[in-house]
Order: sequence, then structure tokens, then C-alpha cells
Amino acid sequence: MTKKKFKIIGMHCTSCAMTIDMDLEDLPGVKMAQTNYARQTTEVEFDPKRATDSLILETIKKSGYTAVPLET
Repeated sequence: MTKKKFKIIGMHCTSCAMTIDMDLEDLPGVKMAQTNYARQTTEVEFDPKRATDSLILETIKKSGYTAVPLET
């Protein structure tokens, strides 16, 4: 499993964070997504053989937000 953080752009409330979490957790290979509205970030734990950074970024985009990977 791999853990990565992403900066989220465009969140307006905690419901936005919950939407991102639910959409990411629906992806095959994603074990956990934890989005923090106050920090405007999400941390995703996933199997890199089943989910990729680009798939995670695309899912966040489809949810209505922009994301960029953060260095950890």
C-alpha cells in the first residue's frame, strides 16, 4: 500500500470533503481517503498496482475539484 497527499483546490465546505472521500473510496485499490477541508488536502492510501496518481486526480476532477500531488 502507498499513501500520498494531494492539495485540493475548490472545496467550499465539509460536504465537499465528504464527496471527495466517497468518490475516491469507490475506486478499486483505494483503501482509504481522508480529506481535510481546513487544510484543503486529501490523503489517499491505495494499492499502486490497482490505482494510480492519474486515476486519483481524474476522480477528484470528476467530483468537481482540482488537485495536485504534494511532496511528503
